[in-house]
Amino acid sequence: MILSKSSRGQTVAGQSPESWLCKNFNVDKQQDWPVASILLQHEKKEIEVGESYWLRVDPVHLRIENNHMLLGDNQILNIPLKEAVALADSINTFFSDDGVTVLPLYPDRWYLKCNQIPELQTALLSEAVGKNINYLLPQGKDGAVWNSRINEIQMLFYDHPVNRDREMRGELAINSVWIWGGGTRPAKVHASCAKVWSNHELACALAEMGRIENQVLPKDANRVQEQMGVSGEQLIILDSLRKYACYRDAYEWRNELVEMEEKWFSPLLQMLRKKQIQELRLTVTNENSTRDFILTPSMLWKFWAAVRPVETYRYL
Repeated sequence: MILSKSSRGQTVAGQSPESWLCKNFNVDKQQDWPVASILLQHEKKEIEVGESYWLRVDPVHLRIENNHMLLGDNQILNIPLKEAVALADSINTFFSDDGVTVLPLYPDRWYLKCNQIPELQTALLSEAVGKNINYLLPQGKDGAVWNSRINEIQMLFYDHPVNRDREMRGELAINSVWIWGGGTRPAKVHASCAKVWSNHELACALAEMGRIENQVLPKDANRVQEQMGVSGEQLIILDSLRKYACYRDAYEWRNELVEMEEKWFSPLLQMLRKKQIQELRLTVTNENSTRDFILTPSMLWKFWAAVRPVETYRYL
């Protein structure tokens, strides 16, 4: 991708994939970004989400390193659904008098309905993976209650048969949960794009809510062109680098970037040269900054703009 020939938008604050998607689909932030309620209605339509407050309560692995507590998600846990159900059943039995019921709809995506809206602010799971969570724990008037519940769940999981079996197989223990994405489902969402190409669960859910056509991300950009169908703005979500960035896996991150260049950026550049697309906007976001790079066919004639290594753009 010839980023040196692009026009560059102003650098703004860093964003997670979830917060960027919510903003682009015009979802208002409540105490949290209401990811749980949006996703739940998409994933399990027979559940009446209504105007209730829902939280994600996802299984994680916590590891003590020096004076830090680092968090790992299902990428390193590979949780079978059977184990998820067994652990969630233990939580539900233990908290039966508190009216807390966890729904383990997927091995790594659990949901919880709150009878009353708590005063609670949480950090997105994507913001916590691979990080020191000491400063990312639930905040707000009810934060202490939920942190106490998390501690009780950790004790419950400590000697759980599921974890004993996992440790015997040499696998990491599921020793905690991460609560996040609380809120009530927005009445409607909308975005400027005509079609969404993505495997990201939230992007698919938002597209469905906004009645925007959504298609599974194909193997490369050429297949997008072949299957484009509708005219208008196409939103393509390429988020495969993030899983390597979270765990500081520079080798696989670089390999993935090379593959993205071959399968996505180079074909898109060729389409731009042929004027098969009129504008290409690349939005790059991470925990530190968000930046737009915009290319049109006429910009490709900037012979004075020297091509620069992609890594130099991290400082812009």
